[in-house]
Amino acid sequence: MNDTTWITKKMGKFTLRCRPYTLSMRHVFTVASFSRTSTPVILTELEYEGIIGYGEASMPPYLGESQESVLAFLNKVDLSPFQSPFETAAILAYVDALAANNTAAKAAVDIALHDLLGKIMQQPFYKIWGLNPAQIPPTSYTIGIDTEAVIRQKVAEASQFKILKVKLGLSTDKMIIDTIRSVTDVPLCADVNQGWKNKEEALEMTHWLAERNVVFLEQPMPKEQLDDMAWLTEHSPIPTIADEGCQRYSDVAALKGLYSGINIKLMKCTGMREAKKMAELARALDMKVMLGCMTETSCAISAAAQLAPLVDWADLDGALLIANDIYDGMRVEHGLCQLPDRPGIGVHLSASFS
Repeated sequence: MNDTTWITKKMGKFTLRCRPYTLSMRHVFTVASFSRTSTPVILTELEYEGIIGYGEASMPPYLGESQESVLAFLNKVDLSPFQSPFETAAILAYVDALAANNTAAKAAVDIALHDLLGKIMQQPFYKIWGLNPAQIPPTSYTIGIDTEAVIRQKVAEASQFKILKVKLGLSTDKMIIDTIRSVTDVPLCADVNQGWKNKEEALEMTHWLAERNVVFLEQPMPKEQLDDMAWLTEHSPIPTIADEGCQRYSDVAALKGLYSGINIKLMKCTGMREAKKMAELARALDMKVMLGCMTETSCAISAAAQLAPLVDWADLDGALLIANDIYDGMRVEHGLCQLPDRPGIGVHLSASFS
């Protein structure tokens, strides 16, 4: 659903606006458990004293959120008790406490608030955090599960990227890797989306993948199989990264020893503030850090990119996978993330969408 009407809510010194939008995929997107051609999102605006911050909630089906649930959550938000957006910690603690879960809805508020703050301070958020965008690792580009012909086409389209992310988890895993290796030798990372169930077979695959320059493995086994995951991590020749197995800050410490690192996504962890805390904690625990995304517009992607200098691996291709992005923000050139020198998260809304 693409409603052309912004839903507006006045809350003391703040005004919150939101509207549904549907992202159209450039290709059918297939992972181990499902396929889809679109992703529902809710776009948000948070206004204070005439300055507007942009936010977004993206809801792939497996997260359990929908446009309706996000709108219902945002309808509960009342910022009228707060006098200033600089009450950031209190505002976001209040939003988080409104209901359990709803992490994408909470991220929509968090991102808009950070964008608003950056615009008030007239600085990009990576500068406010003291980060150097030159330290952002090359972003990967995702190749979904598909036929040999389509995989070759997708790899050709991704020729600018220095690393590719490959979706695995079905009986076609070796065919997919062999097909990619027949046309390129760039490093790969593999995302199994919990697709492997047997630890011995999983270990055998890690060795096979390591020989083909796969540099790390994302969520190879079901998140519930903790003992199997710890065993695999101990014996694997390549790092293992928790994705479905790691959602929020409170999850991180318990994952040390189960995985080599974590994948942080704004839509899983409620936004920029918590994402930065997760990256810093993982670093303190000597764990690897990956920064990922859902299928999102350049709004949420640009928000995530503000903290990308903190991570080992970036997977910020979500806006590149859609055909109807309505923001201009972070761009990818020669596989490298280019952050605009603009305040906040650095995005402009298309004039035709206002």
